[in-house]
Amino acid sequence: MMNDWQTELLEQAAYRMNENTPRIAACLAELHEEEVWLRPNAASNSMGNLVLHLCGNIRQYAISGLGGQPDVRTRDEEFAAQGGPTKAELLAALTATVHEALVIIQNSDEQNLLARRWVQGYELSGIGIIMHVVEHYSYHTGQIAFWTKLLKNKDLGFYAGVDLNVKNQR
Repeated sequence: MMNDWQTELLEQAAYRMNENTPRIAACLAELHEEEVWLRPNAASNSMGNLVLHLCGNIRQYAISGLGGQPDVRTRDEEFAAQGGPTKAELLAALTATVHEALVIIQNSDEQNLLARRWVQGYELSGIGIIMHVVEHYSYHTGQIAFWTKLLKNKDLGFYAGVDLNVKNQR
């Protein structure tokens, strides 16, 4: 039986992960295929690179680190790609990876959440892994949104219909 804090942690992690996938899908929908692999400059990555990177990172941390599956990540290839999968293929890979990770996250018990393990050279608890995955996913979702806005000069409507000026209540 899960404690209230465990349930809340896992529900909030899933909420944030599920919030980001449609945002990336909306960005990809705005782009032409060649724009997905366009790099703003030599020091930056394309949106295609970022989606590959998200798949690799989520797999390494959540699916391997938290879920105990083999670590098959080839991180350098995520950034070296200068083309490859289509928008549809990238989104399908991301969606499948996030789904697989969320199954593992949502089925984590207290022992798995508190156990420490080494992931990508860092010693983390299961909670630390979840925090990393959620934060990292959000971080790169923001980069993809920003790059899309620059290319398309348009508001992506992520908060359409939401009054963000409402004051906090207790």
